[in-house]
Formats: sequence, C-alpha cells, structure tokens
Amino acid sequence: MLQPVVRRTWTPKGHTPILPAWDRHDRLSVISAITLAPQRRRLGLYWSVQTENVRGPHVVEFLRRVRRSLQRKLVLILDRWNVHRSKVMREYLERLDASVRVEWLPPYAPDLNPTEQVWNHTKYSDLANFIPDDRDDLHTHVEASIAEQSGQSKLLRSFFQTAKLKL
Repeated sequence: MLQPVVRRTWTPKGHTPILPAWDRHDRLSVISAITLAPQRRRLGLYWSVQTENVRGPHVVEFLRRVRRSLQRKLVLILDRWNVHRSKVMREYLERLDASVRVEWLPPYAPDLNPTEQVWNHTKYSDLANFIPDDRDDLHTHVEASIAEQSGQSKLLRSFFQTAKLKL
C-alpha cells in the first residue's frame, strides 16, 4: 500500500507532526533471497519488485534468475507461505531434483527468516514516514533501499543474527 509507515519523530512542543497522505490502494510486492557462498562466506541479496500480488509463477521466475546467476547447487530455505507451496512451485522444485534441496521453516515463523529483516529495514528504517507521490516513486525508493542493503555485508549478517541463525 502507499500509506506511509508512521514512526516517531521530533517536533517542537505543541506542534503535532502531520503526514499529508491519502487513502491509496496501489501496491508493490517484493520477492527476495539472501544467498551465502559456502566457501568464501560471502553474502548476496537478490530481489524483484512486482506491481501485482506475488503468485507461484513469479517465484519460479525469480528462482530461475537466482539459479542462473549463481550456477551451482542450492539449499533453498522457504517459509510455508501458500505461494511457496503452490502447484507451480511444487512442479518446478520436483523438476530440479538434486540441484536444489528445500528446507522448510516452521509454519508462520517470520522471526526465523532473515529475508524478513530486509523488509523490516526497508519499511521501518529507510522508508519510515516516507510519503510517495505514486507507485513509481515508491518503486524507486524501495529499489534504492534494497540495493543499498545489498552492498552492506555487516547489515546482511545482522539479519541472520536477528533470526538467531549461525552462518
């Protein structure tokens, strides 16, 4: 949604801050993956911004792009979101056989998923109190936030620490 994430802010005493926003129902959906190179312990961040709700074919295309980029076997850790368990995803994962191993997180456990921290950082840090003009403006700022995170290995490592996962 294009509604701002309202965070606390400082203003002079007696002057309530006002965010001039309107009720918009446009949306962006983002798919992401944090990768870890096993030998070099190097972290990477892949993402895709969609202008519609994410469905199984979107996730399959995203995974194809990640696999093309990495060109090696993967251990894929997925939460149990309905899209991850959709028919198109199951069929795709079955075709991959030994090149991808899937590990499932427990049902609804966002605190165990490091990728969730990418969204938390984007929404509650980088874009807090941000009021986009339109969906394109929001898209630009979301892309910039995630691109900035992708270059910060300490930040990406902290997402694993928050999830209490050892690298």
